[in-house]
Amino acid sequence: MSAKADAVLTLALDLPEEDRAEIAAALFESIEPEGEEEVEQAWRQEVAKRVAAIDAGEAQTVAWTSARQRLVTKLNERRRD
Repeated sequence: MSAKADAVLTLALDLPEEDRAEIAAALFESIEPEGEEEVEQAWRQEVAKRVAAIDAGEAQTVAWTSARQRLVTKLNERRRD
């Protein structure tokens, strides 16, 4: 990483989480390949659908630690097979 990039990163890491998230999203969007608008729109619709299902009580959330553990367990089982 260049000295300039390192300095920017250092400054950014001192910002509040919300500001860092906005900067990260803007940086990510700046390097996305063109033509991804359809994919982005599909993801936005999927996220909206999932949030609506949670709000309506049709879906439940799971703590990341629990979800991660289930995934790790499944991966380990597949590796053994």
